[in-house]
Amino acid sequence: MQAQQYQQQRQKFAAAFLAFIFILAAVDTAEAGKKEKPEKKVKKSDCGEWQWSVCVPTSGDCGLGTREGTRTGAECKQTMKTQRCKIPCNWKKQFGAECKYQFQAWGECDLNTALKTRTGSLKRALHNAECQKTVTISKPCGKLTKPKPQAESKKKKKEGKKQEKMLD
Repeated sequence: MQAQQYQQQRQKFAAAFLAFIFILAAVDTAEAGKKEKPEKKVKKSDCGEWQWSVCVPTSGDCGLGTREGTRTGAECKQTMKTQRCKIPCNWKKQFGAECKYQFQAWGECDLNTALKTRTGSLKRALHNAECQKTVTISKPCGKLTKPKPQAESKKKKKEGKKQEKMLD
């Protein structure tokens, strides 16, 4: 009885082995029958990088606008294109409309120049704009008056009123 089971297992193994060899032969002939396709030639672009102009608003000095891009290359299909852009209206235009700076508090007034200054560090630049890392701005100080000590002036006013009442 065990001999019979052993013989059945051997037959199953032989059948599986033959099936495996048959599948390998079929795959091999299928691959041999395929025609080898020539590889597509990789087209290398002779076009340069896009160079973008500054954003020009359609009206006013901020809001929606356009910028022009150009690139060089003999076989480029497109060497010029226009792109829509936006200049935020709350940005300081003094340093370029595409550069935003984080400013410190105003400094003390310089009595020689009558100006106070503050510096700003670059926070963000739109479309890889060329921006300075830090900028300095100045403005007039306004009225330059010597501050009077408040305690003394109030005392003098009170004393003056007392003397007026005494004279009356």
